[in-house]
Amino acid sequence: MMTDNATDRAGEDISPARYFIYLSYDGSAYHGWQIQPNGISVQQRLNEALTTLLRTPTGVTGAGRTDAGVHAKMMVAHFDAVLGSMTCDTLADKLNRLLPGDIAIDSIVPVRADAHARFDATSRTYHYYITRRKSPFAARYRWRVHTPLDMARMNEAARLLTRYTDFTSFSRLHTDTKTNNCRITLAEWRQTGDGDMIFVIRADRFLRNMVRAIVGTLYEVGRGRMDIDGFTRVIEGRDRCLAGSSAPGNALFLSEITYPQSIFIQ
Repeated sequence: MMTDNATDRAGEDISPARYFIYLSYDGSAYHGWQIQPNGISVQQRLNEALTTLLRTPTGVTGAGRTDAGVHAKMMVAHFDAVLGSMTCDTLADKLNRLLPGDIAIDSIVPVRADAHARFDATSRTYHYYITRRKSPFAARYRWRVHTPLDMARMNEAARLLTRYTDFTSFSRLHTDTKTNNCRITLAEWRQTGDGDMIFVIRADRFLRNMVRAIVGTLYEVGRGRMDIDGFTRVIEGRDRCLAGSSAPGNALFLSEITYPQSIFIQ
């Protein structure tokens, strides 16, 4: 018979605790983060590995979802489990041995019982990479363009994003999102030492396909097919048909997710 505080015969507390799991992955082989009915996802692989190691059905809830082919330098998910004598470091090591090479567990940390990987996140940062160089090594993780781009003009347009909150024009149509409002705090293009371009964008939340749609529209600005007034009209028009085509997913990385320190158990 189990007592009210869920202890085993040895008197150990066997109530499940909540953990955040930090991971990174190459999304090339997956149909995105979220479980799909007709394709393998990163979430599915992680659920399967945890279930195998913990010997009980275990699922994770992610901080968000990345589209098919999109990568993550940092994804965060939470799960509930009874680890017993197993440490977080040991579980992370076992997961890394079991998971395929394109998914890596960086750390597992205990959090408050009500902590939520998605709803408690205070910001998310994405990086998008563009190159004009032909390289067999960069092709997998860069969008190769052939037209010279005016980065100064693209940055002038990107700065406008921080002045608005409704980004319907950059959202995938017919989603179940209740609001298309986001608060963008950073949006800028940076030059790398080898001449490539990185778009860095940070917000409290992102809509589905939002970053790729923004990059695709800024690309039109950079090559001179859209001026700053035109970019403003795209934002204010709240119509996806006004924006440019979505940039390819293979060059997009979820790079950072931040949380309030108060949710972590020291």
